[in-house]
This record gives sequence, structure tokens and C-alpha cells, in this order.
Amino acid sequence: MRVLIWNVERGANHFDRGPEKALAVIKESQATLVLMQESYDIDGDRPNLGAWIATQLDWKSYQGGSPHLCILTKHPILETFTHEPWHGVGARIRTPLGEVLAWSCWLDYRAYLPYYLAKHPEAPMKALLDLDRKHSGREMQVLALIERLRALGHLDSDLPLLLGGDWNTPSHLDYVESTKQMHHGRVIPIPTTKALEKTGFKDTFRVVHPDPLKKPGITWSPLARRDKETGKPSPLDRIDHLYLKGEQFQPTGAITFPLALEEESIPKVQRRFPSDHSAVLVTLNPLEK
Repeated sequence: MRVLIWNVERGANHFDRGPEKALAVIKESQATLVLMQESYDIDGDRPNLGAWIATQLDWKSYQGGSPHLCILTKHPILETFTHEPWHGVGARIRTPLGEVLAWSCWLDYRAYLPYYLAKHPEAPMKALLDLDRKHSGREMQVLALIERLRALGHLDSDLPLLLGGDWNTPSHLDYVESTKQMHHGRVIPIPTTKALEKTGFKDTFRVVHPDPLKKPGITWSPLARRDKETGKPSPLDRIDHLYLKGEQFQPTGAITFPLALEEESIPKVQRRFPSDHSAVLVTLNPLEK
């Protein structure tokens, strides 16, 4: 099973033929399940991006009452769930490998750690942790999502549970001793991703690529590689993740799209890749019993 996690910036409306370009990326990925964020209405007389792409592929989709979270799949959707319209929608899907529970997720973008750390490299640890705990809603939102999953019985289900989306935070697995020279000498136990790990979720990209030095997996951002005011390189990081709970699948592959970054001189509207977030494609195979 090939799962694509992708925040398609503002429904791809800020790019020439953006929806068509997004469709081309999904086709190229050969994904069978897409967990999408920012599936907004397409400019003109078409529906939201996720529903339109699903129609083009003859797939199923579910967005429910969410303004932007969408699940697209070539397989039958058996049941749908909503946690909170901005932060989580889910579905039970029947695949050739068995049924799965899949959720598309998004968390608060404010108080972004890499930008804060670049300006305040000597900030005390409490100030860094408070970016998730007090100055954004990320830790509170992920804990609420976990409680919703518990109430639905998804945490104890016999089905594999997938949470994929734009978490707007790096992972604590990337802010470790071996990478601290990249993060102003800091090792940071980022609360939001630690909460998912504590609940039993595996970060699939880091299962496949355990060394963040060899495979950083940057997803933010193919469009924000330099500070607009200073022209200096911007802090780049991995903020789009697929989490897996359950022992039914083993992540065996993980790559990011675009496979090659476009020249920075190309105007945004003309870019072939229609988003400010890279997409993450994860291959899952059944574990042998």
C-alpha cells in the first residue's frame, strides 16, 4: 500500500493549472491512499480539490464538514469519522491488504520552532517547549485527537491505524544528539511528536530512514528556501509525517516529492509542483506472520 501525505497549498489555486498539476503528482506517486490538507474549493465552477481529483481518478473521497481535510482512496470507504473539522477526519477503508483506519490531520502553524530557534538560539528549553504548549495549540490539539481516537476504539483496534498530515512541527526524532550542530547545539524533546510516540505511534519515515543526517526528509519548504527580506537560507525541516499504530504493516519505503527541487528563479505560479509543502510517499507492506 502506497500512502501519500500532502498539504496542497490553498487547493493549488495559486499556481497556473494548479489542480491539474496536483493530479499529475498523485498519478506519478502511484499512491493508493492520499491524506490531504488544504483541499479547498478550486477557483471556478469545480468542487474542492480532493473531490475533483477523486472524480478524475475514479476514486472515493471523504471531506465531510471539514473546510480542508480530505481522504482520497481507490478503495471502498466503509465508514467515516470526524474529530474536529480543522484538525482531523478519518475513514475505515477496505484495501486488498485488509481494512485500515486512516486519518488526515493538521495542527496549528503558529509559534514555529525552527524560525524561533533561528532568532533565539540561546532560548531556555522551557521557552522552546512552550511553542507547542502555550504559544500554539499543537500539543493540546494532538492530545485531543488522541483522546478522540481512544473514545472511538481506534487505539485498541485490530486494524492498522494511520495518522498523516501537516503537523506544523518538526519531530523530536530529528532534534537529537547527532543533529544538534544543525539546530544551534540543541536536543529538543518536542512535545507534540513525543505525545504520539508515547501513545504507540511510529514515525514511518524514521522507521525507513532512522538517520536524520543521511535522510532529513525536508518538507518545509520547496518554496521558502530563502528569507524574502535577507536572502539568507531559511530553516528547512520535516513537518509532514505519517504515523502508524499496529503491527500489521512494516514501512518499507519513504520518499518526498518533488524528487528534484525547481530553480528558485521560476515564478511561483509557473512551478510544476503546486504547493509550499513537499509530499511524503510511504510504502507499507504486510508483516509476515
